[in-house]
Amino acid sequence: MVKTPKILPLIYPHFEWEVKTDEKKIFLTFDDGPIPEITDFVLETLAEFNARATFFSIGDNIRKHPEVFQKVIARGHSIGNHTFNHLNGWKTDNNEIYWDNIRQCQEYIDQYYSRDRKKLFRPPYGRVKRRQAAPLLDDYRIIMWSVLTKDYNAELNEQTCLSKSIRAAGSGSIVLFHDSLKASKNLFYVLQRFLSEFAGRGFVFEGID
Repeated sequence: MVKTPKILPLIYPHFEWEVKTDEKKIFLTFDDGPIPEITDFVLETLAEFNARATFFSIGDNIRKHPEVFQKVIARGHSIGNHTFNHLNGWKTDNNEIYWDNIRQCQEYIDQYYSRDRKKLFRPPYGRVKRRQAAPLLDDYRIIMWSVLTKDYNAELNEQTCLSKSIRAAGSGSIVLFHDSLKASKNLFYVLQRFLSEFAGRGFVFEGID
């Protein structure tokens, strides 16, 4: 499944799954960075198309690679919280541990980046319990996705990854890529071709503000 099932936004209406717009805009997001070389590749590719995106960063990767994280910010992209250790909410029984992991990530983000609006959060794997999410909504917009490229699946053929992602995307889509080593095989093939296809159709690429 590449396109998010329509029932999920009905079950989780307080999460953001796409952007309502009549304009030719696609909202690019990248999870799991910052990672040297991989994130650098993404930044250079986005620059070719004057594209903005939102990077949902892992706190421990910010700690290890602050110079890469600062490049993302310097290029004008939006930043979101993706927990400090990429925690799966469904497998985290202690909610305090989950919330502390988010706070720890946010402390690293705040060292380099600030927002004058609600912060952004994306739960790793898209898996968060209702009782974990409820208190977060006071301070965060919880951003999900309408198109999952599955670039992280090494068994997925690059052309298949590309063609399915193109078919699933359109105006207002929140498209999920990963700036991670695991996704690099597909990402290196798909990203430039995906952007070229939609730029040719007159689309622009935005971050989530």
